[in-house]
Amino acid sequence: MRILRLLAALVFATFFCSTASHAQGVELFGGYSFVRAPVTFNQAILCPTPSCPTTSSVQDVNLNGWEFGGALKLLGPLALAADFSRTSGSFQGASPHLQTYLVGPQLRLPGPISPFVHALAGAAHESISTSAGSLTFGPTQTSFATVLGGGIDLKVLPFISLRPIQIDYLLTHFNSNTQNQFRVSAGVVVHF
Repeated sequence: MRILRLLAALVFATFFCSTASHAQGVELFGGYSFVRAPVTFNQAILCPTPSCPTTSSVQDVNLNGWEFGGALKLLGPLALAADFSRTSGSFQGASPHLQTYLVGPQLRLPGPISPFVHALAGAAHESISTSAGSLTFGPTQTSFATVLGGGIDLKVLPFISLRPIQIDYLLTHFNSNTQNQFRVSAGVVVHF
């Protein structure tokens, strides 16, 4: 997973740094992110043998964290966007974590009030750690992920906008099941 993170960061940095000099229009976003995600927990069944079976239960968990993204204007309202997020939460002594690495097209209407939509695809990474109890941590998993959504930016200074809301439909596929969840974000956008 470290290789995936390093590769994503390298591609993102190379892409935006090499093309920013062409003055095509770059935006960087950073802010808060919230996901209410269905997380699968494995729980050991009490039995006298060392290799006890486990049961799984799915719980909806509130995950809070950050989101960082950027977009490079290509032609008119069309841009290429990249998005990275990390959210985590807690449930009965366990700490689930969800990370996303996404890229895809974005359409934006320019102006002081600037709505946008995007369709992104990439990977999601889920891990669960625990401190005590009969709850065990589930396997660390990586899955294909897609995001469809949009938001609105409000220009406050020539190079700075506020993003009061971004709502995305996030689709992942962990534990041989499809998870459908919404992600809500807000933050600050810097334009170059």
